[in-house]
Amino acid sequence: MTDNFRQSGEYPQQHQSSAPVHHGGTEGAYPPPPAFAPEAPTQQHGQAPEEPPKPPRKRARGPLALLAAVAIAAAAVGGGTAYAFQELTGNDTASSSATNTNVVPTSQKGTVSGVAEAVSPSIVEVSAKSNAGEATGSGVIVTKDGEIVTNNHVISGATSVKVTTADGKSYDAKVVGTDSKKDLALIKAEGAPDLKPASLGDSDNVKIGDDVVAIGSPEGLTGTVTSGIVSALDRDVTVSTDEGQGQQQQQQQGGGNWPFEYGGEQFNGDTGSSKTTYKALQTDASLNPGNSGGALIDMNGNIIGINSAMYSPSSSQSGTESSSGSVGLGFAIPINTVKADLDTLRAGSTN
Repeated sequence: MTDNFRQSGEYPQQHQSSAPVHHGGTEGAYPPPPAFAPEAPTQQHGQAPEEPPKPPRKRARGPLALLAAVAIAAAAVGGGTAYAFQELTGNDTASSSATNTNVVPTSQKGTVSGVAEAVSPSIVEVSAKSNAGEATGSGVIVTKDGEIVTNNHVISGATSVKVTTADGKSYDAKVVGTDSKKDLALIKAEGAPDLKPASLGDSDNVKIGDDVVAIGSPEGLTGTVTSGIVSALDRDVTVSTDEGQGQQQQQQQGGGNWPFEYGGEQFNGDTGSSKTTYKALQTDASLNPGNSGGALIDMNGNIIGINSAMYSPSSSQSGTESSSGSVGLGFAIPINTVKADLDTLRAGSTN
């Protein structure tokens, strides 16, 4: 690819006049040049011959030339900046941290189907087994070698974790690090070759009313796509940080229906005494148990949030309480919070 950006830096030599040089005498001299031709410079006796003009210097082919080439390429291909950077530098995780990249092809830009086709390969189903039972959630691939972001409550207390990719392949996964205060976790699929990392966007640019798409595995239905808008910004969502509390709720409610608090009220059960509050994006895109850890995506295909909590009113069936499904009140951890926490998660923090 680099060959496409080489600049020769060479310019054609200036044309030199072919008129003869006069040496002061008249006998045997050549006729004067035609009136329309420029008069050739003369050389006086005793003067040193004038040096011919030097050709322009060749342009450097070092780092500055490379950067200029990248800039030209970026201007030409628009949304391919991250790809050009990856090819020139060999950084295979460039797409996982790119912002405002056009992941969706131009012909499908702004469509839910275009977002779904472009981003679904970067979303996985997460199955976590613990002493309390089995929980199902979702995750977002952030590196080609298998790093996946999900919610802490999805894998809390897990004795084993598996992930299933969009093409149906399953891999064992290990927990790399967790951050219960932000309800985030980083896991890594073992032996997974060449996964497709998602493009992580910029949640600071999100506005109320923006169209969004959610992809996850509600109730184990891998790759489910829903859509809606951003309903609000900076919602204070409170969740439990107690591992035992999480396991109990997962066992009672089938996994994934995580209790949370908003506005002083509790939803989906008891959050317990150990809890944390974070700022969240609110969306009316349909979220259900199992969407936790999945992606909230803008219409260019960039991840703007990790879906983490949803309100599902309870209905009574034969004397037992059960979830009645989504009512359009969902919350996602802003992706800028996730990006700022990745190094901590990679270091294995388990606070």
